Amino acid sequence: MALEKTLTSRDDINNQLRGVLDEATGKWGIRVNRVELKAIDPPMSIQETMEKQMRADREKRAAILTAEGVKQSQILTAEGQKQAAILKAEGERQATILEAEGQAQAIDTVFTAIHAGKPDTLLLAYQYLQMLPQIADGQANKVWIIPSELTQALGRLGELTKGDGTAT
Repeated sequence: MALEKTLTSRDDINNQLRGVLDEATGKWGIRVNRVELKAIDPPMSIQETMEKQMRADREKRAAILTAEGVKQSQILTAEGQKQAAILKAEGERQATILEAEGQAQAIDTVFTAIHAGKPDTLLLAYQYLQMLPQIADGQANKVWIIPSELTQALGRLGELTKGDGTAT
């Protein structure tokens, strides 16, 4: 029997000793009912070696458990970051869709209002003249394109305002 098993199996040893002693003393008419092994004391060098081995086993199990904990923590962190990135991307996507829908609705509203008001060339020329300073203010504007209809509209605008200074 190995020493380590011997140290942890006192009941088995007691039962085996009782059986052996009972057989040996049975010839004399004596029966052994109980045997109690009080202590097994191996030499100090063996005890120290066994303690070192047990300590090493405990440290090994602790290191394995720590490594598994760190691994699980990193996995959960990565999964959390992945989920956060997915949710952020979905939110940005939804925001972009809603913004585009809002702009499309605004463009449609302006388009409908313009066509419902049935603007003429004079109104368009007036609007163009109002926007001209903002167009000219741009840093990248080097060339201006003036529609040919603008000169005709300006000529008509000038004819209408000759009389009393106001357009009719």
